[in-house]
Amino acid sequence: MKRIGILLSGTPLLMIAALVLAAAASTGASAQQILVVDQERALNESAVGRHIAAQLERIGSEMTAELQPLQSAVRAESEALNTEASAMTEEAIRQRPDLLERINQLQQDMRNVEVQGRIRQQELAATEQAALQPVIPILQEIMQAVMTERSGVILLDQSVTVMTSGGVDITDTVIERLNARITTTPVNRVRAPQRDGNSQ
Repeated sequence: MKRIGILLSGTPLLMIAALVLAAAASTGASAQQILVVDQERALNESAVGRHIAAQLERIGSEMTAELQPLQSAVRAESEALNTEASAMTEEAIRQRPDLLERINQLQQDMRNVEVQGRIRQQELAATEQAALQPVIPILQEIMQAVMTERSGVILLDQSVTVMTSGGVDITDTVIERLNARITTTPVNRVRAPQRDGNSQ
């Protein structure tokens, strides 16, 4: 599953860590008040995260099955055209309008397969985001509660840390509490808007 977005895209991790530590120093935060959580692991290893992953795998398999007829048809036509044109010169091929039409149609079909593949990738990503929507607020609520209990003032994601001690990592606690709050969530395929009658 994808890591939860934490608005760190494009910013050097060491720079972020330095800024956070500088902020901690300016507010008088001690090392004990800086906590760390691995959000990606919290989702991946939690019951609800495993549920979402299993459902996404099922939906992904369905998408692959949907594309197979298109891919098989394109592959068969490509092989047929290669066989027919292999013994022909370019000039001879140009003299065959029917062959040229089949070649043009094959190129269109190949582009369509690529488009349909991209659409399904986008649908799968959108499906994952939709499934995570009810989970993220619960995860954030749990992290906030653990911070309060441990008198934390700053919570870093594991991805922006270089080295930590076990005492500041709250990931296991977060997973345990997340499992107590939610174990499943609806995972329904999000379909892209159909542009025409041929869209899948």
